[in-house]
Amino acid sequence: MPHSANRTPQNKSDVKSDNSAASNGKKHTRSKKNWIPVVAGILKKGNTILVGQRPETHTLGGLWEFPGGKIEMGESPEYALQRELREELGIEAEIGDLKIACTHSYGDVGILILFYEVLFWKGEPKAQHHTGLEWVEPSTLPTRNIPEANRKNLPRIYKAFNL
Repeated sequence: MPHSANRTPQNKSDVKSDNSAASNGKKHTRSKKNWIPVVAGILKKGNTILVGQRPETHTLGGLWEFPGGKIEMGESPEYALQRELREELGIEAEIGDLKIACTHSYGDVGILILFYEVLFWKGEPKAQHHTGLEWVEPSTLPTRNIPEANRKNLPRIYKAFNL
């Protein structure tokens, strides 16, 4: 066996230890967040995109958001978005490619948001969950009351969806 395979560490930086915190008497605490996977769809009509206003009684009530919602256990993201668009807007949609994946924390809850392009849909979107729907010019989004998770990713959203 070559000598290097049995090499004795020459200094402390060569030694890796999983219990280094225990050896120096300090306890590492890492806060665990609850993570929620969420899908969002970008629906385009001409030079506009669809946003919906969240009900006041819900988390982030009154804010304008892209349609979508939580991915349930056992669902693919694409299926979850189809289901959410059916429930929220009353449409049957064909989901395109994943364009952006990003994270955001709201206190001790983290969300992973997967943004998809909605290629086609059957039916006219109707507010079945939201208090209102609007087709807006993307350039107006920074002036709207939108969730921070969306606001901080607007430049990426604009670029990925050619808005």
